[in-house]
Amino acid sequence: MKFVSTRGSAPAVDIDTALASGLAPDGGLYVPEIIPAAPAIDPACGLAATAATLLAPYFEASRIAAALPSICDDAFDLPAPLHRLRDDTFVLELFHGPTAAFKDFGARFLARALGALRRPGDAETTILVATSGDTGAAVAAAFHRRPGFRVVVLYPDGRVSPRQAHGLGCWGDNVRALRVAGTFDDCQRLVKQALTDTGLREQVALGSANSISLGRLLPQAAYYAQSSLEFERERGEPLNFVIPTGNLGNATACWLARRMGLPIGDIVLACNANDVLPRYFGGADYTPAETRATLANAMDVGAPSNFERLRHWYPDDASLRASMRAVSVDDAAILASIERSDRDLAYVPCPHTATALDVLQRLRDAGDTRNWAVVATAHAAKFETIVEPRIGRTVEPPPALADCLARPAHSEPLPVDYDALRRVLLA
Repeated sequence: MKFVSTRGSAPAVDIDTALASGLAPDGGLYVPEIIPAAPAIDPACGLAATAATLLAPYFEASRIAAALPSICDDAFDLPAPLHRLRDDTFVLELFHGPTAAFKDFGARFLARALGALRRPGDAETTILVATSGDTGAAVAAAFHRRPGFRVVVLYPDGRVSPRQAHGLGCWGDNVRALRVAGTFDDCQRLVKQALTDTGLREQVALGSANSISLGRLLPQAAYYAQSSLEFERERGEPLNFVIPTGNLGNATACWLARRMGLPIGDIVLACNANDVLPRYFGGADYTPAETRATLANAMDVGAPSNFERLRHWYPDDASLRASMRAVSVDDAAILASIERSDRDLAYVPCPHTATALDVLQRLRDAGDTRNWAVVATAHAAKFETIVEPRIGRTVEPPPALADCLARPAHSEPLPVDYDALRRVLLA
């Protein structure tokens, strides 16, 4: 299988090249030339086996094809339970990894895959990543002290929670955290500029671990495959998903699983006040906007990168708009959702998960009685300053997060200036 750029001006490459490059030379995102039908999967074998089977068609020509099962055994050695809140309402919990966020799954897979692709004598690779809160910590944890790699994380100063910021700067060793005097979109633009800087890439081996990377996107389809197959086996019908959405990678992975033939029903995107996607799916032109800071900060994205992938896969806007819906939720509704979920469902969500729970409540109020799963993308303890005042008690961090918080943390300031970033990368 070959992989092509969404912008159509770069040569087709194999999966190994796409993983190592991150971004195509023309600035586009790599996508498979064809989306294969999912092989037969027995969900009783577990998440790691589901991932290996689901990903096998994409890696059939890879140098690491034979190692794919062991890579998945390692990367997916995490729980991803489908937790029942009510008979028709579920939460897919994806926050049981080392940094208490869903990004752990894709980051761990990418780190292990890129490590397996390294050859003796290869130059050190710099993994460059922009984060709106959770991606950077997951990538840092996945690549921490991994031979042959260093990590440079860019995050918007003052626009992540205190515990998220700590989780970005607590690693040291081969991980460097840069707090940027701007928004996530500024961070993302700087990263994309570096990845398409041919002069820089002649001097520094660069890779990406944002959701623009296929090595992040593809493995995230596995937990949607696993949960939907388990649900179909038990209930005999597809499961619908409400997904908190920022850069659109997690939702695109769900769409990909559905396109491969997994029993997934409707997909609804739960967005915060950054409403580029709700406006588009509501019929307006796609118009990136300046990012607005919200309580659900990991979704503070005004130009979601993976929209380019979705647009590539559809012949026109009408077809894309028919494939899913998007709803915007403001901060007041997020806070109300945290309180309501604690009171009515005995479940304490992070602000992002609360956004999705609010969207599900709107669906219920409109008469939708189908089975829905809300995707829980982070542990509530990462946002204790928002959650704890609403529920009136402490949310204890899970052990892995507590370990991160116990370490000292350090980050460095960076202006929104590409030359400044280039100097850091060349140092």
